[in-house]
Amino acid sequence: MLDPRNDTAGGKPPAVRASGQGVFAHTPDWAGRSDPPAYHVHLWPNRSLGRRGRRGVMTLLGVGLLIPLIPSLGTPVFWGLLPFEAAAFFALWYSFRRNDADARLTEELALWPDEIRVERCEPSGQVLRWRADPYWVRITVHSDSRPEKYLTLKGGGREIELGAFLSPGEREALAEEIESAIRATLTRGAVPPDEPAGSQGTPQ
Repeated sequence: MLDPRNDTAGGKPPAVRASGQGVFAHTPDWAGRSDPPAYHVHLWPNRSLGRRGRRGVMTLLGVGLLIPLIPSLGTPVFWGLLPFEAAAFFALWYSFRRNDADARLTEELALWPDEIRVERCEPSGQVLRWRADPYWVRITVHSDSRPEKYLTLKGGGREIELGAFLSPGEREALAEEIESAIRATLTRGAVPPDEPAGSQGTPQ
């Protein structure tokens, strides 16, 4: 969800700060720029449970799985139940671990009057970067796509996705916010730049 107070989207900021991961664990490399961006947004996947919540769920599950085991201690029933209950416990533990890894995915968008940049930090640590002239960037919300309301930015000879981990409503709101930011940034009386070769973008 977009939060106009701190320009963040896609999760609950307190949970992200508490984990020490995600958007605040990586500083974007805005190489060659000493001026602050006119618009800047952080994106990261939603996390429904924090660390305390996950510990609580694991504790409750562990207690619940032990209840049918205790009366059967020392019997063949115990050994029959144990593998299935252990598998259920570790399956949930593994899903939480995967969720933690996926939550390290972040995207950062920064906008200047003469440039727009996107930096995506993968859970593996790989960093992908894209830049273009904001005047020629085309922002598209694909209404007939799967996933629904798929958001792409096209410019600089490339087309990239943005906020694929957000909900359809969040992606649509993000597109409107970026378009508004570009219009506000470009409405400063500057002469439109020449269209780059191979660009198919349209002025905002």
